[in-house]
Amino acid sequence: MRLEKDSIGEKEIPNEAYYGIQTLRAVENFPVSGRRERPELIKVYILVKKAAAITNMELGTLDNVRGEAIVKAADEIISGKLADQFPLDIFQAGAGTSFNMNINEVLANRALELLGKKRGEYEYLSPNDHVNLSQSSNDTFPTASHIAILFEADVLNIVLLNLASAFKQKGKDISPIPKSGRTHLMDAVPVTIRDEFVAYSSAIKRAAERIRERRNDLLEVAIGGTATGTGVNSPPFYREKVVKKLAELTSLELIPAKDSFEALQSRSQMAAFSGALKELALELIRIANDLRLMGSGPTSGLNEIILPPVQPGSSIMPGKVNPVMAECLNMVSFQIIGNDTAVSLAVQAGQLDLNVMTPVITSNILESISMINSYLPVFQSSCIEGILVNEKRLKMVAGMNPILTTLLSPKIGYLHAAELARESIKTDQPIKDLAIAKGILSKEEADMLFNLETISKNRYQKE
Repeated sequence: MRLEKDSIGEKEIPNEAYYGIQTLRAVENFPVSGRRERPELIKVYILVKKAAAITNMELGTLDNVRGEAIVKAADEIISGKLADQFPLDIFQAGAGTSFNMNINEVLANRALELLGKKRGEYEYLSPNDHVNLSQSSNDTFPTASHIAILFEADVLNIVLLNLASAFKQKGKDISPIPKSGRTHLMDAVPVTIRDEFVAYSSAIKRAAERIRERRNDLLEVAIGGTATGTGVNSPPFYREKVVKKLAELTSLELIPAKDSFEALQSRSQMAAFSGALKELALELIRIANDLRLMGSGPTSGLNEIILPPVQPGSSIMPGKVNPVMAECLNMVSFQIIGNDTAVSLAVQAGQLDLNVMTPVITSNILESISMINSYLPVFQSSCIEGILVNEKRLKMVAGMNPILTTLLSPKIGYLHAAELARESIKTDQPIKDLAIAKGILSKEEADMLFNLETISKNRYQKE
């Protein structure tokens, strides 16, 4: 063991640990969920420290010997080393002070080793005085959060565009065979499954566009504001230089926050991004529910499409297959909505000059993106791309749809068409046959008017 001291007192730290006394206090204080900070946030936070060290060296506030050791230690961690040295729970001290110090201590102790010193020799290279120079938890945590979300959002954009393309391609691959439209879950004017799948594609693209817009809001970063946004204890020009260095290291178009005080008080950009994820989740739920309805049956449901069988559906009912991929998408989406609720509560809980709830905001947003990025490619390949259409069922049901009287209403009027629909339901006769039998249309006129496939083909030809 080694003995370390902070402003509260002393503690023994295991010799093999690269973290220090403040990390150990946080581990003891917050044994909450067992969920550690996400690897993507750890790497980005280290990147922020690297940019700060380089900037401090350029401005002459940090000597090159210590600064270069910090940078080298940062590069090692970014490459994947010491990943087990970040044991903090995602639920921790407000503002991420515990996590910031965990980062500072690991960097300091590895840098000390690189300089031939022992871990814990903070009088030579300190987590606070050197690694955290010109910084605060208040500005580094939201900065690292923004950048981590930006990286994951760019992956998400590709995932969503691929899913949208898959829906559109599936629509194109499906013959434009008419099916009963449904509004209020009741029969409506015929559409095609192609119509519906292309519309799903459009919905995903629109959700992706909203996410890209909110993603761009996160390019403003708070670093340089230090405590409360004043920039206290940072040298002149530090803010502009460190943001420029971060932009170079991340290849992102980062800019200093327009108002450094607002950047510490408000998490509105993160709330907006989380809201865009929730909007996507709502669309995914709707689409998953549609697929489950259209695939229901096979004898007592709609049975319009056949979802790929990916696993047995029951431990007791042989031969049963369930829409498990769509069900999983539902559950993932429900969790995203729950995460957004937590984000919303945390965003409004900021008080006066700092929102101290940033750790839970960041954790929930990154979890939501991670779930989407992990699952949607599987959902696309194992569900969407393998969907088949029950053409026989579609044609049979579409022909019996009593709402086909809508095509007659310009000729016989709404009320007479409604009477014909009721008679069709009562007698179980197709509208087309009733129209011919009552002399409303000749057979040739009826064949032309009720040729729904021709109507669909003409529509797609025009498009």
